[in-house]
Amino acid sequence: MATEGIEAVFLETHNWGKSARFFQALGFKLEFETDHNSGQLRNGDGPYVFIAEVPESQKPEMRVVLKVPDGDAFRPGPDVEVVTPFEDTHFGTRLLTVRDPDGRLWNLQAPAGKEPQ
Repeated sequence: MATEGIEAVFLETHNWGKSARFFQALGFKLEFETDHNSGQLRNGDGPYVFIAEVPESQKPEMRVVLKVPDGDAFRPGPDVEVVTPFEDTHFGTRLLTVRDPDGRLWNLQAPAGKEPQ
C-alpha cells in the first residue's frame, strides 16, 4: 500500500496569533482553533496547515504529513527508515515517522485504528 499524497503541513510557531493571521492573509480559512494556542487552516480543498505554538526556548519545526488510508495495512519499502511506528495521537489519528535519505523527518498519518470487538 502506498501513501496518497500530502495531507497536511504541521508548523510550530512562537506566536499562534501572528501565524494564523499570516496564513489568513494568504487566503487560508480558519477551520478550528484550540484553547492552547493552536489551530487548523485550509485553502480550498488542498492539504490543511496545523499550527501549534511552542515556547521561545524551542526551535520551531515544520513537517510535511503524507496520507495513509490504512495504517494496519501499510508496509514501507526497504528503502524507508522507520523512526517511530504508528502511534495513536491525542487528536484521533495515528502517526508514523520516517527519515528520508537526507535526514529529514516525515510523518505519515492514518485514521485511528479500529476498536477491538
